[in-house]
Amino acid sequence: MKRLAYNALLHAALPLLPLRLWWRGRREPLYRTDVGHRFGRYGAAPDRPVVWIHAVSLGETRAAQPLVRALREAYPGHRLLLTHMTATGRAAAAELYPDALLAFLPYDYPWAVARFLAHFRPQLGVLMETEIWFNLVRGARARGIPMLLANARMSEKSARGYARAGTLIRDALGALEIGAQTEGDAARLRTLGARSVTVTGNLKFDIAPPAATADRAAALRALYGPRPVLLAGSTREGEEALLLDALAARPLDALTVIVPRHPQRFDEVAAMLEKRGLAFARRSANQPVPADCRFVLGDSMGEMFAYYAASDLALIGGSLLEYGAQNLIEAAAVGAPVLIGPSSFNFAEATALAIAAGAARRVADAGEAVARAAELLADAEARRAMSAAGLDFCAAHTGATRRTMALVARLLPVSA
Repeated sequence: MKRLAYNALLHAALPLLPLRLWWRGRREPLYRTDVGHRFGRYGAAPDRPVVWIHAVSLGETRAAQPLVRALREAYPGHRLLLTHMTATGRAAAAELYPDALLAFLPYDYPWAVARFLAHFRPQLGVLMETEIWFNLVRGARARGIPMLLANARMSEKSARGYARAGTLIRDALGALEIGAQTEGDAARLRTLGARSVTVTGNLKFDIAPPAATADRAAALRALYGPRPVLLAGSTREGEEALLLDALAARPLDALTVIVPRHPQRFDEVAAMLEKRGLAFARRSANQPVPADCRFVLGDSMGEMFAYYAASDLALIGGSLLEYGAQNLIEAAAVGAPVLIGPSSFNFAEATALAIAAGAARRVADAGEAVARAAELLADAEARRAMSAAGLDFCAAHTGATRRTMALVARLLPVSA
């Protein structure tokens, strides 16, 4: 009955989906391309066996980097297929994996899923983090396609939501080999019905900063000038306003760099700064920041490591409001001291470990973030200690790729 109700709801929404894609395409035109993919319609079939990774959006696409590298080495005779649901994920994949097959995953209709699986005939499917599509998993199982849920995370909030799906989530998780990020994630997944769960760790600890990071960071610092730099990295909607209010109440003797999480919000944040009468420079202009300018809008893609490496202190976006935080590992990996707000459920264990290691400090709100920033920007020794702790923290938690590939080898022997 749960599956009947689920499919009935999906089909009731079917007439609205093209309108939704068109609407989202106003700000992100990529949503209006390859619309047939969303319903299982693709072009020429691949000419080699396929290993498939589904990375729904930007964060999962980036997190897959070490796994993609390992899969290419282990299965050189296979084509790598990456699928996405969001335009930002697809755009990032085109930059990171130019030789891979790229496609949008179809919506979770049984007939669309069947077309997708029949077209690509993957020998292995890897779902990143929390992408559990009920009909997709069922269709793969019916065709004998082994499926791995890699880098799996399941917050308490998400677990409560999935629990309402009852038999649907139990059947889906029971059909998956699962590599969980933490013991807590593993326990929640088992409670929901997972049968084969191994704690593999977080793949994001295995992502090495790009080779050009140091040069890019130096170039950014040359543009910024000699002032201390506070980075608000990967901010989400509503957070920029909170930060700007806090900075208006307590101005910092520093340059504040704001990098919105989603590129479609670059112009929105620019308009916010203009409305407040705040002079700012755009990263995309690639010009020196005037001495009387206190803000930079980080309106570029693919430079997050460089932004962190060029900062004296980083405030993690998605943590001031109930978004669950973005990835603080990127900041720690290049030695940026970290401030993180009260909401961190997406990276709960990594955040707790980073704080315990001395690499990060928790703040209650934007006002406290600015107050702590003022203290740390005036204390070079404290920042050096946090930087060193962050590098040690990241080094201590590598190895998730190796453990995940051990699960892959169970499902698709390397000799295949």
